[in-house]
Amino acid sequence: MTDEEIARLRHQLTHLPAGNFHFPEIYGPTWDQLYIGDKVKSGHAFMNAVRAGKFPGIIDTGIKKGGGRVYQKIENP
Repeated sequence: MTDEEIARLRHQLTHLPAGNFHFPEIYGPTWDQLYIGDKVKSGHAFMNAVRAGKFPGIIDTGIKKGGGRVYQKIENP
């Protein structure tokens, strides 16, 4: 995941309320235009970045449900 992608996703996360979400919710409208392999690769890169602490206030819940892995945005990181 490039620094530019991380910055774009951080910006998207500022508009998201606290609570659970799936990665496509912050990826943007072009998510549905990606090939399945690109979706898997992007989702995995996001998961790794979250686990590495590149998105403060975002937690990987370890749960997969209703459309993929569930992440959580906490109120005050």
